[in-house]
Amino acid sequence: MAAARPALPSSPTSLLLSRSVSAPDLAPPRGHRRPRRWVVAAAAVPAVAGALAASASASASAPAASMLLRDGGATLLVTAGAYSLVRAFDALTERRIVEQSLSRKVVHVLSGVFFMASWPLFSVSTGARFFAAVVPFLNCARLLTYGLGFYSDEALVKSVTREGKREELLRGPLYYVIVLLIIVLVFWRDSPIGIVSLSMMSGGDGFADIIGRRFGSLKLPFNNKKSWVGSAAMFISGLLLSALMLFYFSWFGYIQVSWDQALGKLVLVALAATVVECIPVTDVVDDNISVPLASMFVAFLLFGSTAN
Repeated sequence: MAAARPALPSSPTSLLLSRSVSAPDLAPPRGHRRPRRWVVAAAAVPAVAGALAASASASASAPAASMLLRDGGATLLVTAGAYSLVRAFDALTERRIVEQSLSRKVVHVLSGVFFMASWPLFSVSTGARFFAAVVPFLNCARLLTYGLGFYSDEALVKSVTREGKREELLRGPLYYVIVLLIIVLVFWRDSPIGIVSLSMMSGGDGFADIIGRRFGSLKLPFNNKKSWVGSAAMFISGLLLSALMLFYFSWFGYIQVSWDQALGKLVLVALAATVVECIPVTDVVDDNISVPLASMFVAFLLFGSTAN
């Protein structure tokens, strides 16, 4: 039987209280009759999450060749999924089923969330993060290829740009995938700093635009491109997604969270990111740069250094 998980320390300055490489062992002591209600509860665990947790636990003792195979397969799967997501919204935009502005932000939200949610697919090897980094790296290469005009893809341009110009691929969309690449390589899945920063960039900033465009008639007094309702949407969605993703990774055992301390810190990070997003400097610094950087800075001050 695996050793019991260590007790949580009471550190007031760090959200990352301890680290683990596998999901908690749910097996009862030998000779103990498992209560019937435990069986019912275990059966209620979602099939996909259960499979990922079991796979993460098994990988801890897997040989190097097995982990290499797993990471390679995960890279192919996530790359195919990311490509399919963008192509699906390419088609919806091209057929005018989804507005271009909505398509751009839905891709913005889903790309970051789905990519982050895929991290448990990778093994516990030290090189797993580099396999995961292949996904945003390939997207960088793709955006550069079409943005510089080596090849043409009008559907891609319409689905992820604001004005439908290929040169825009080299700004917001490119900055977005570069931030994904940095977060994977620097922080990875056992750091709340990277998890929260990516949540604020993808979910917070994405929903701010979606909600603000539709209901944001009342503009901010210092920035007529932003609205009160859009900023509120960013704060709430960024906060909720950050908490959800921290719970998600703590469930797999990559981090352990003291929620009585974490929630207050998440509120401060979400507030800082929202304030930065409101500042009228988008002509100088893109939101896909300013929002994650502000989130990283505040999260680092609150949580401490948790990068490997």
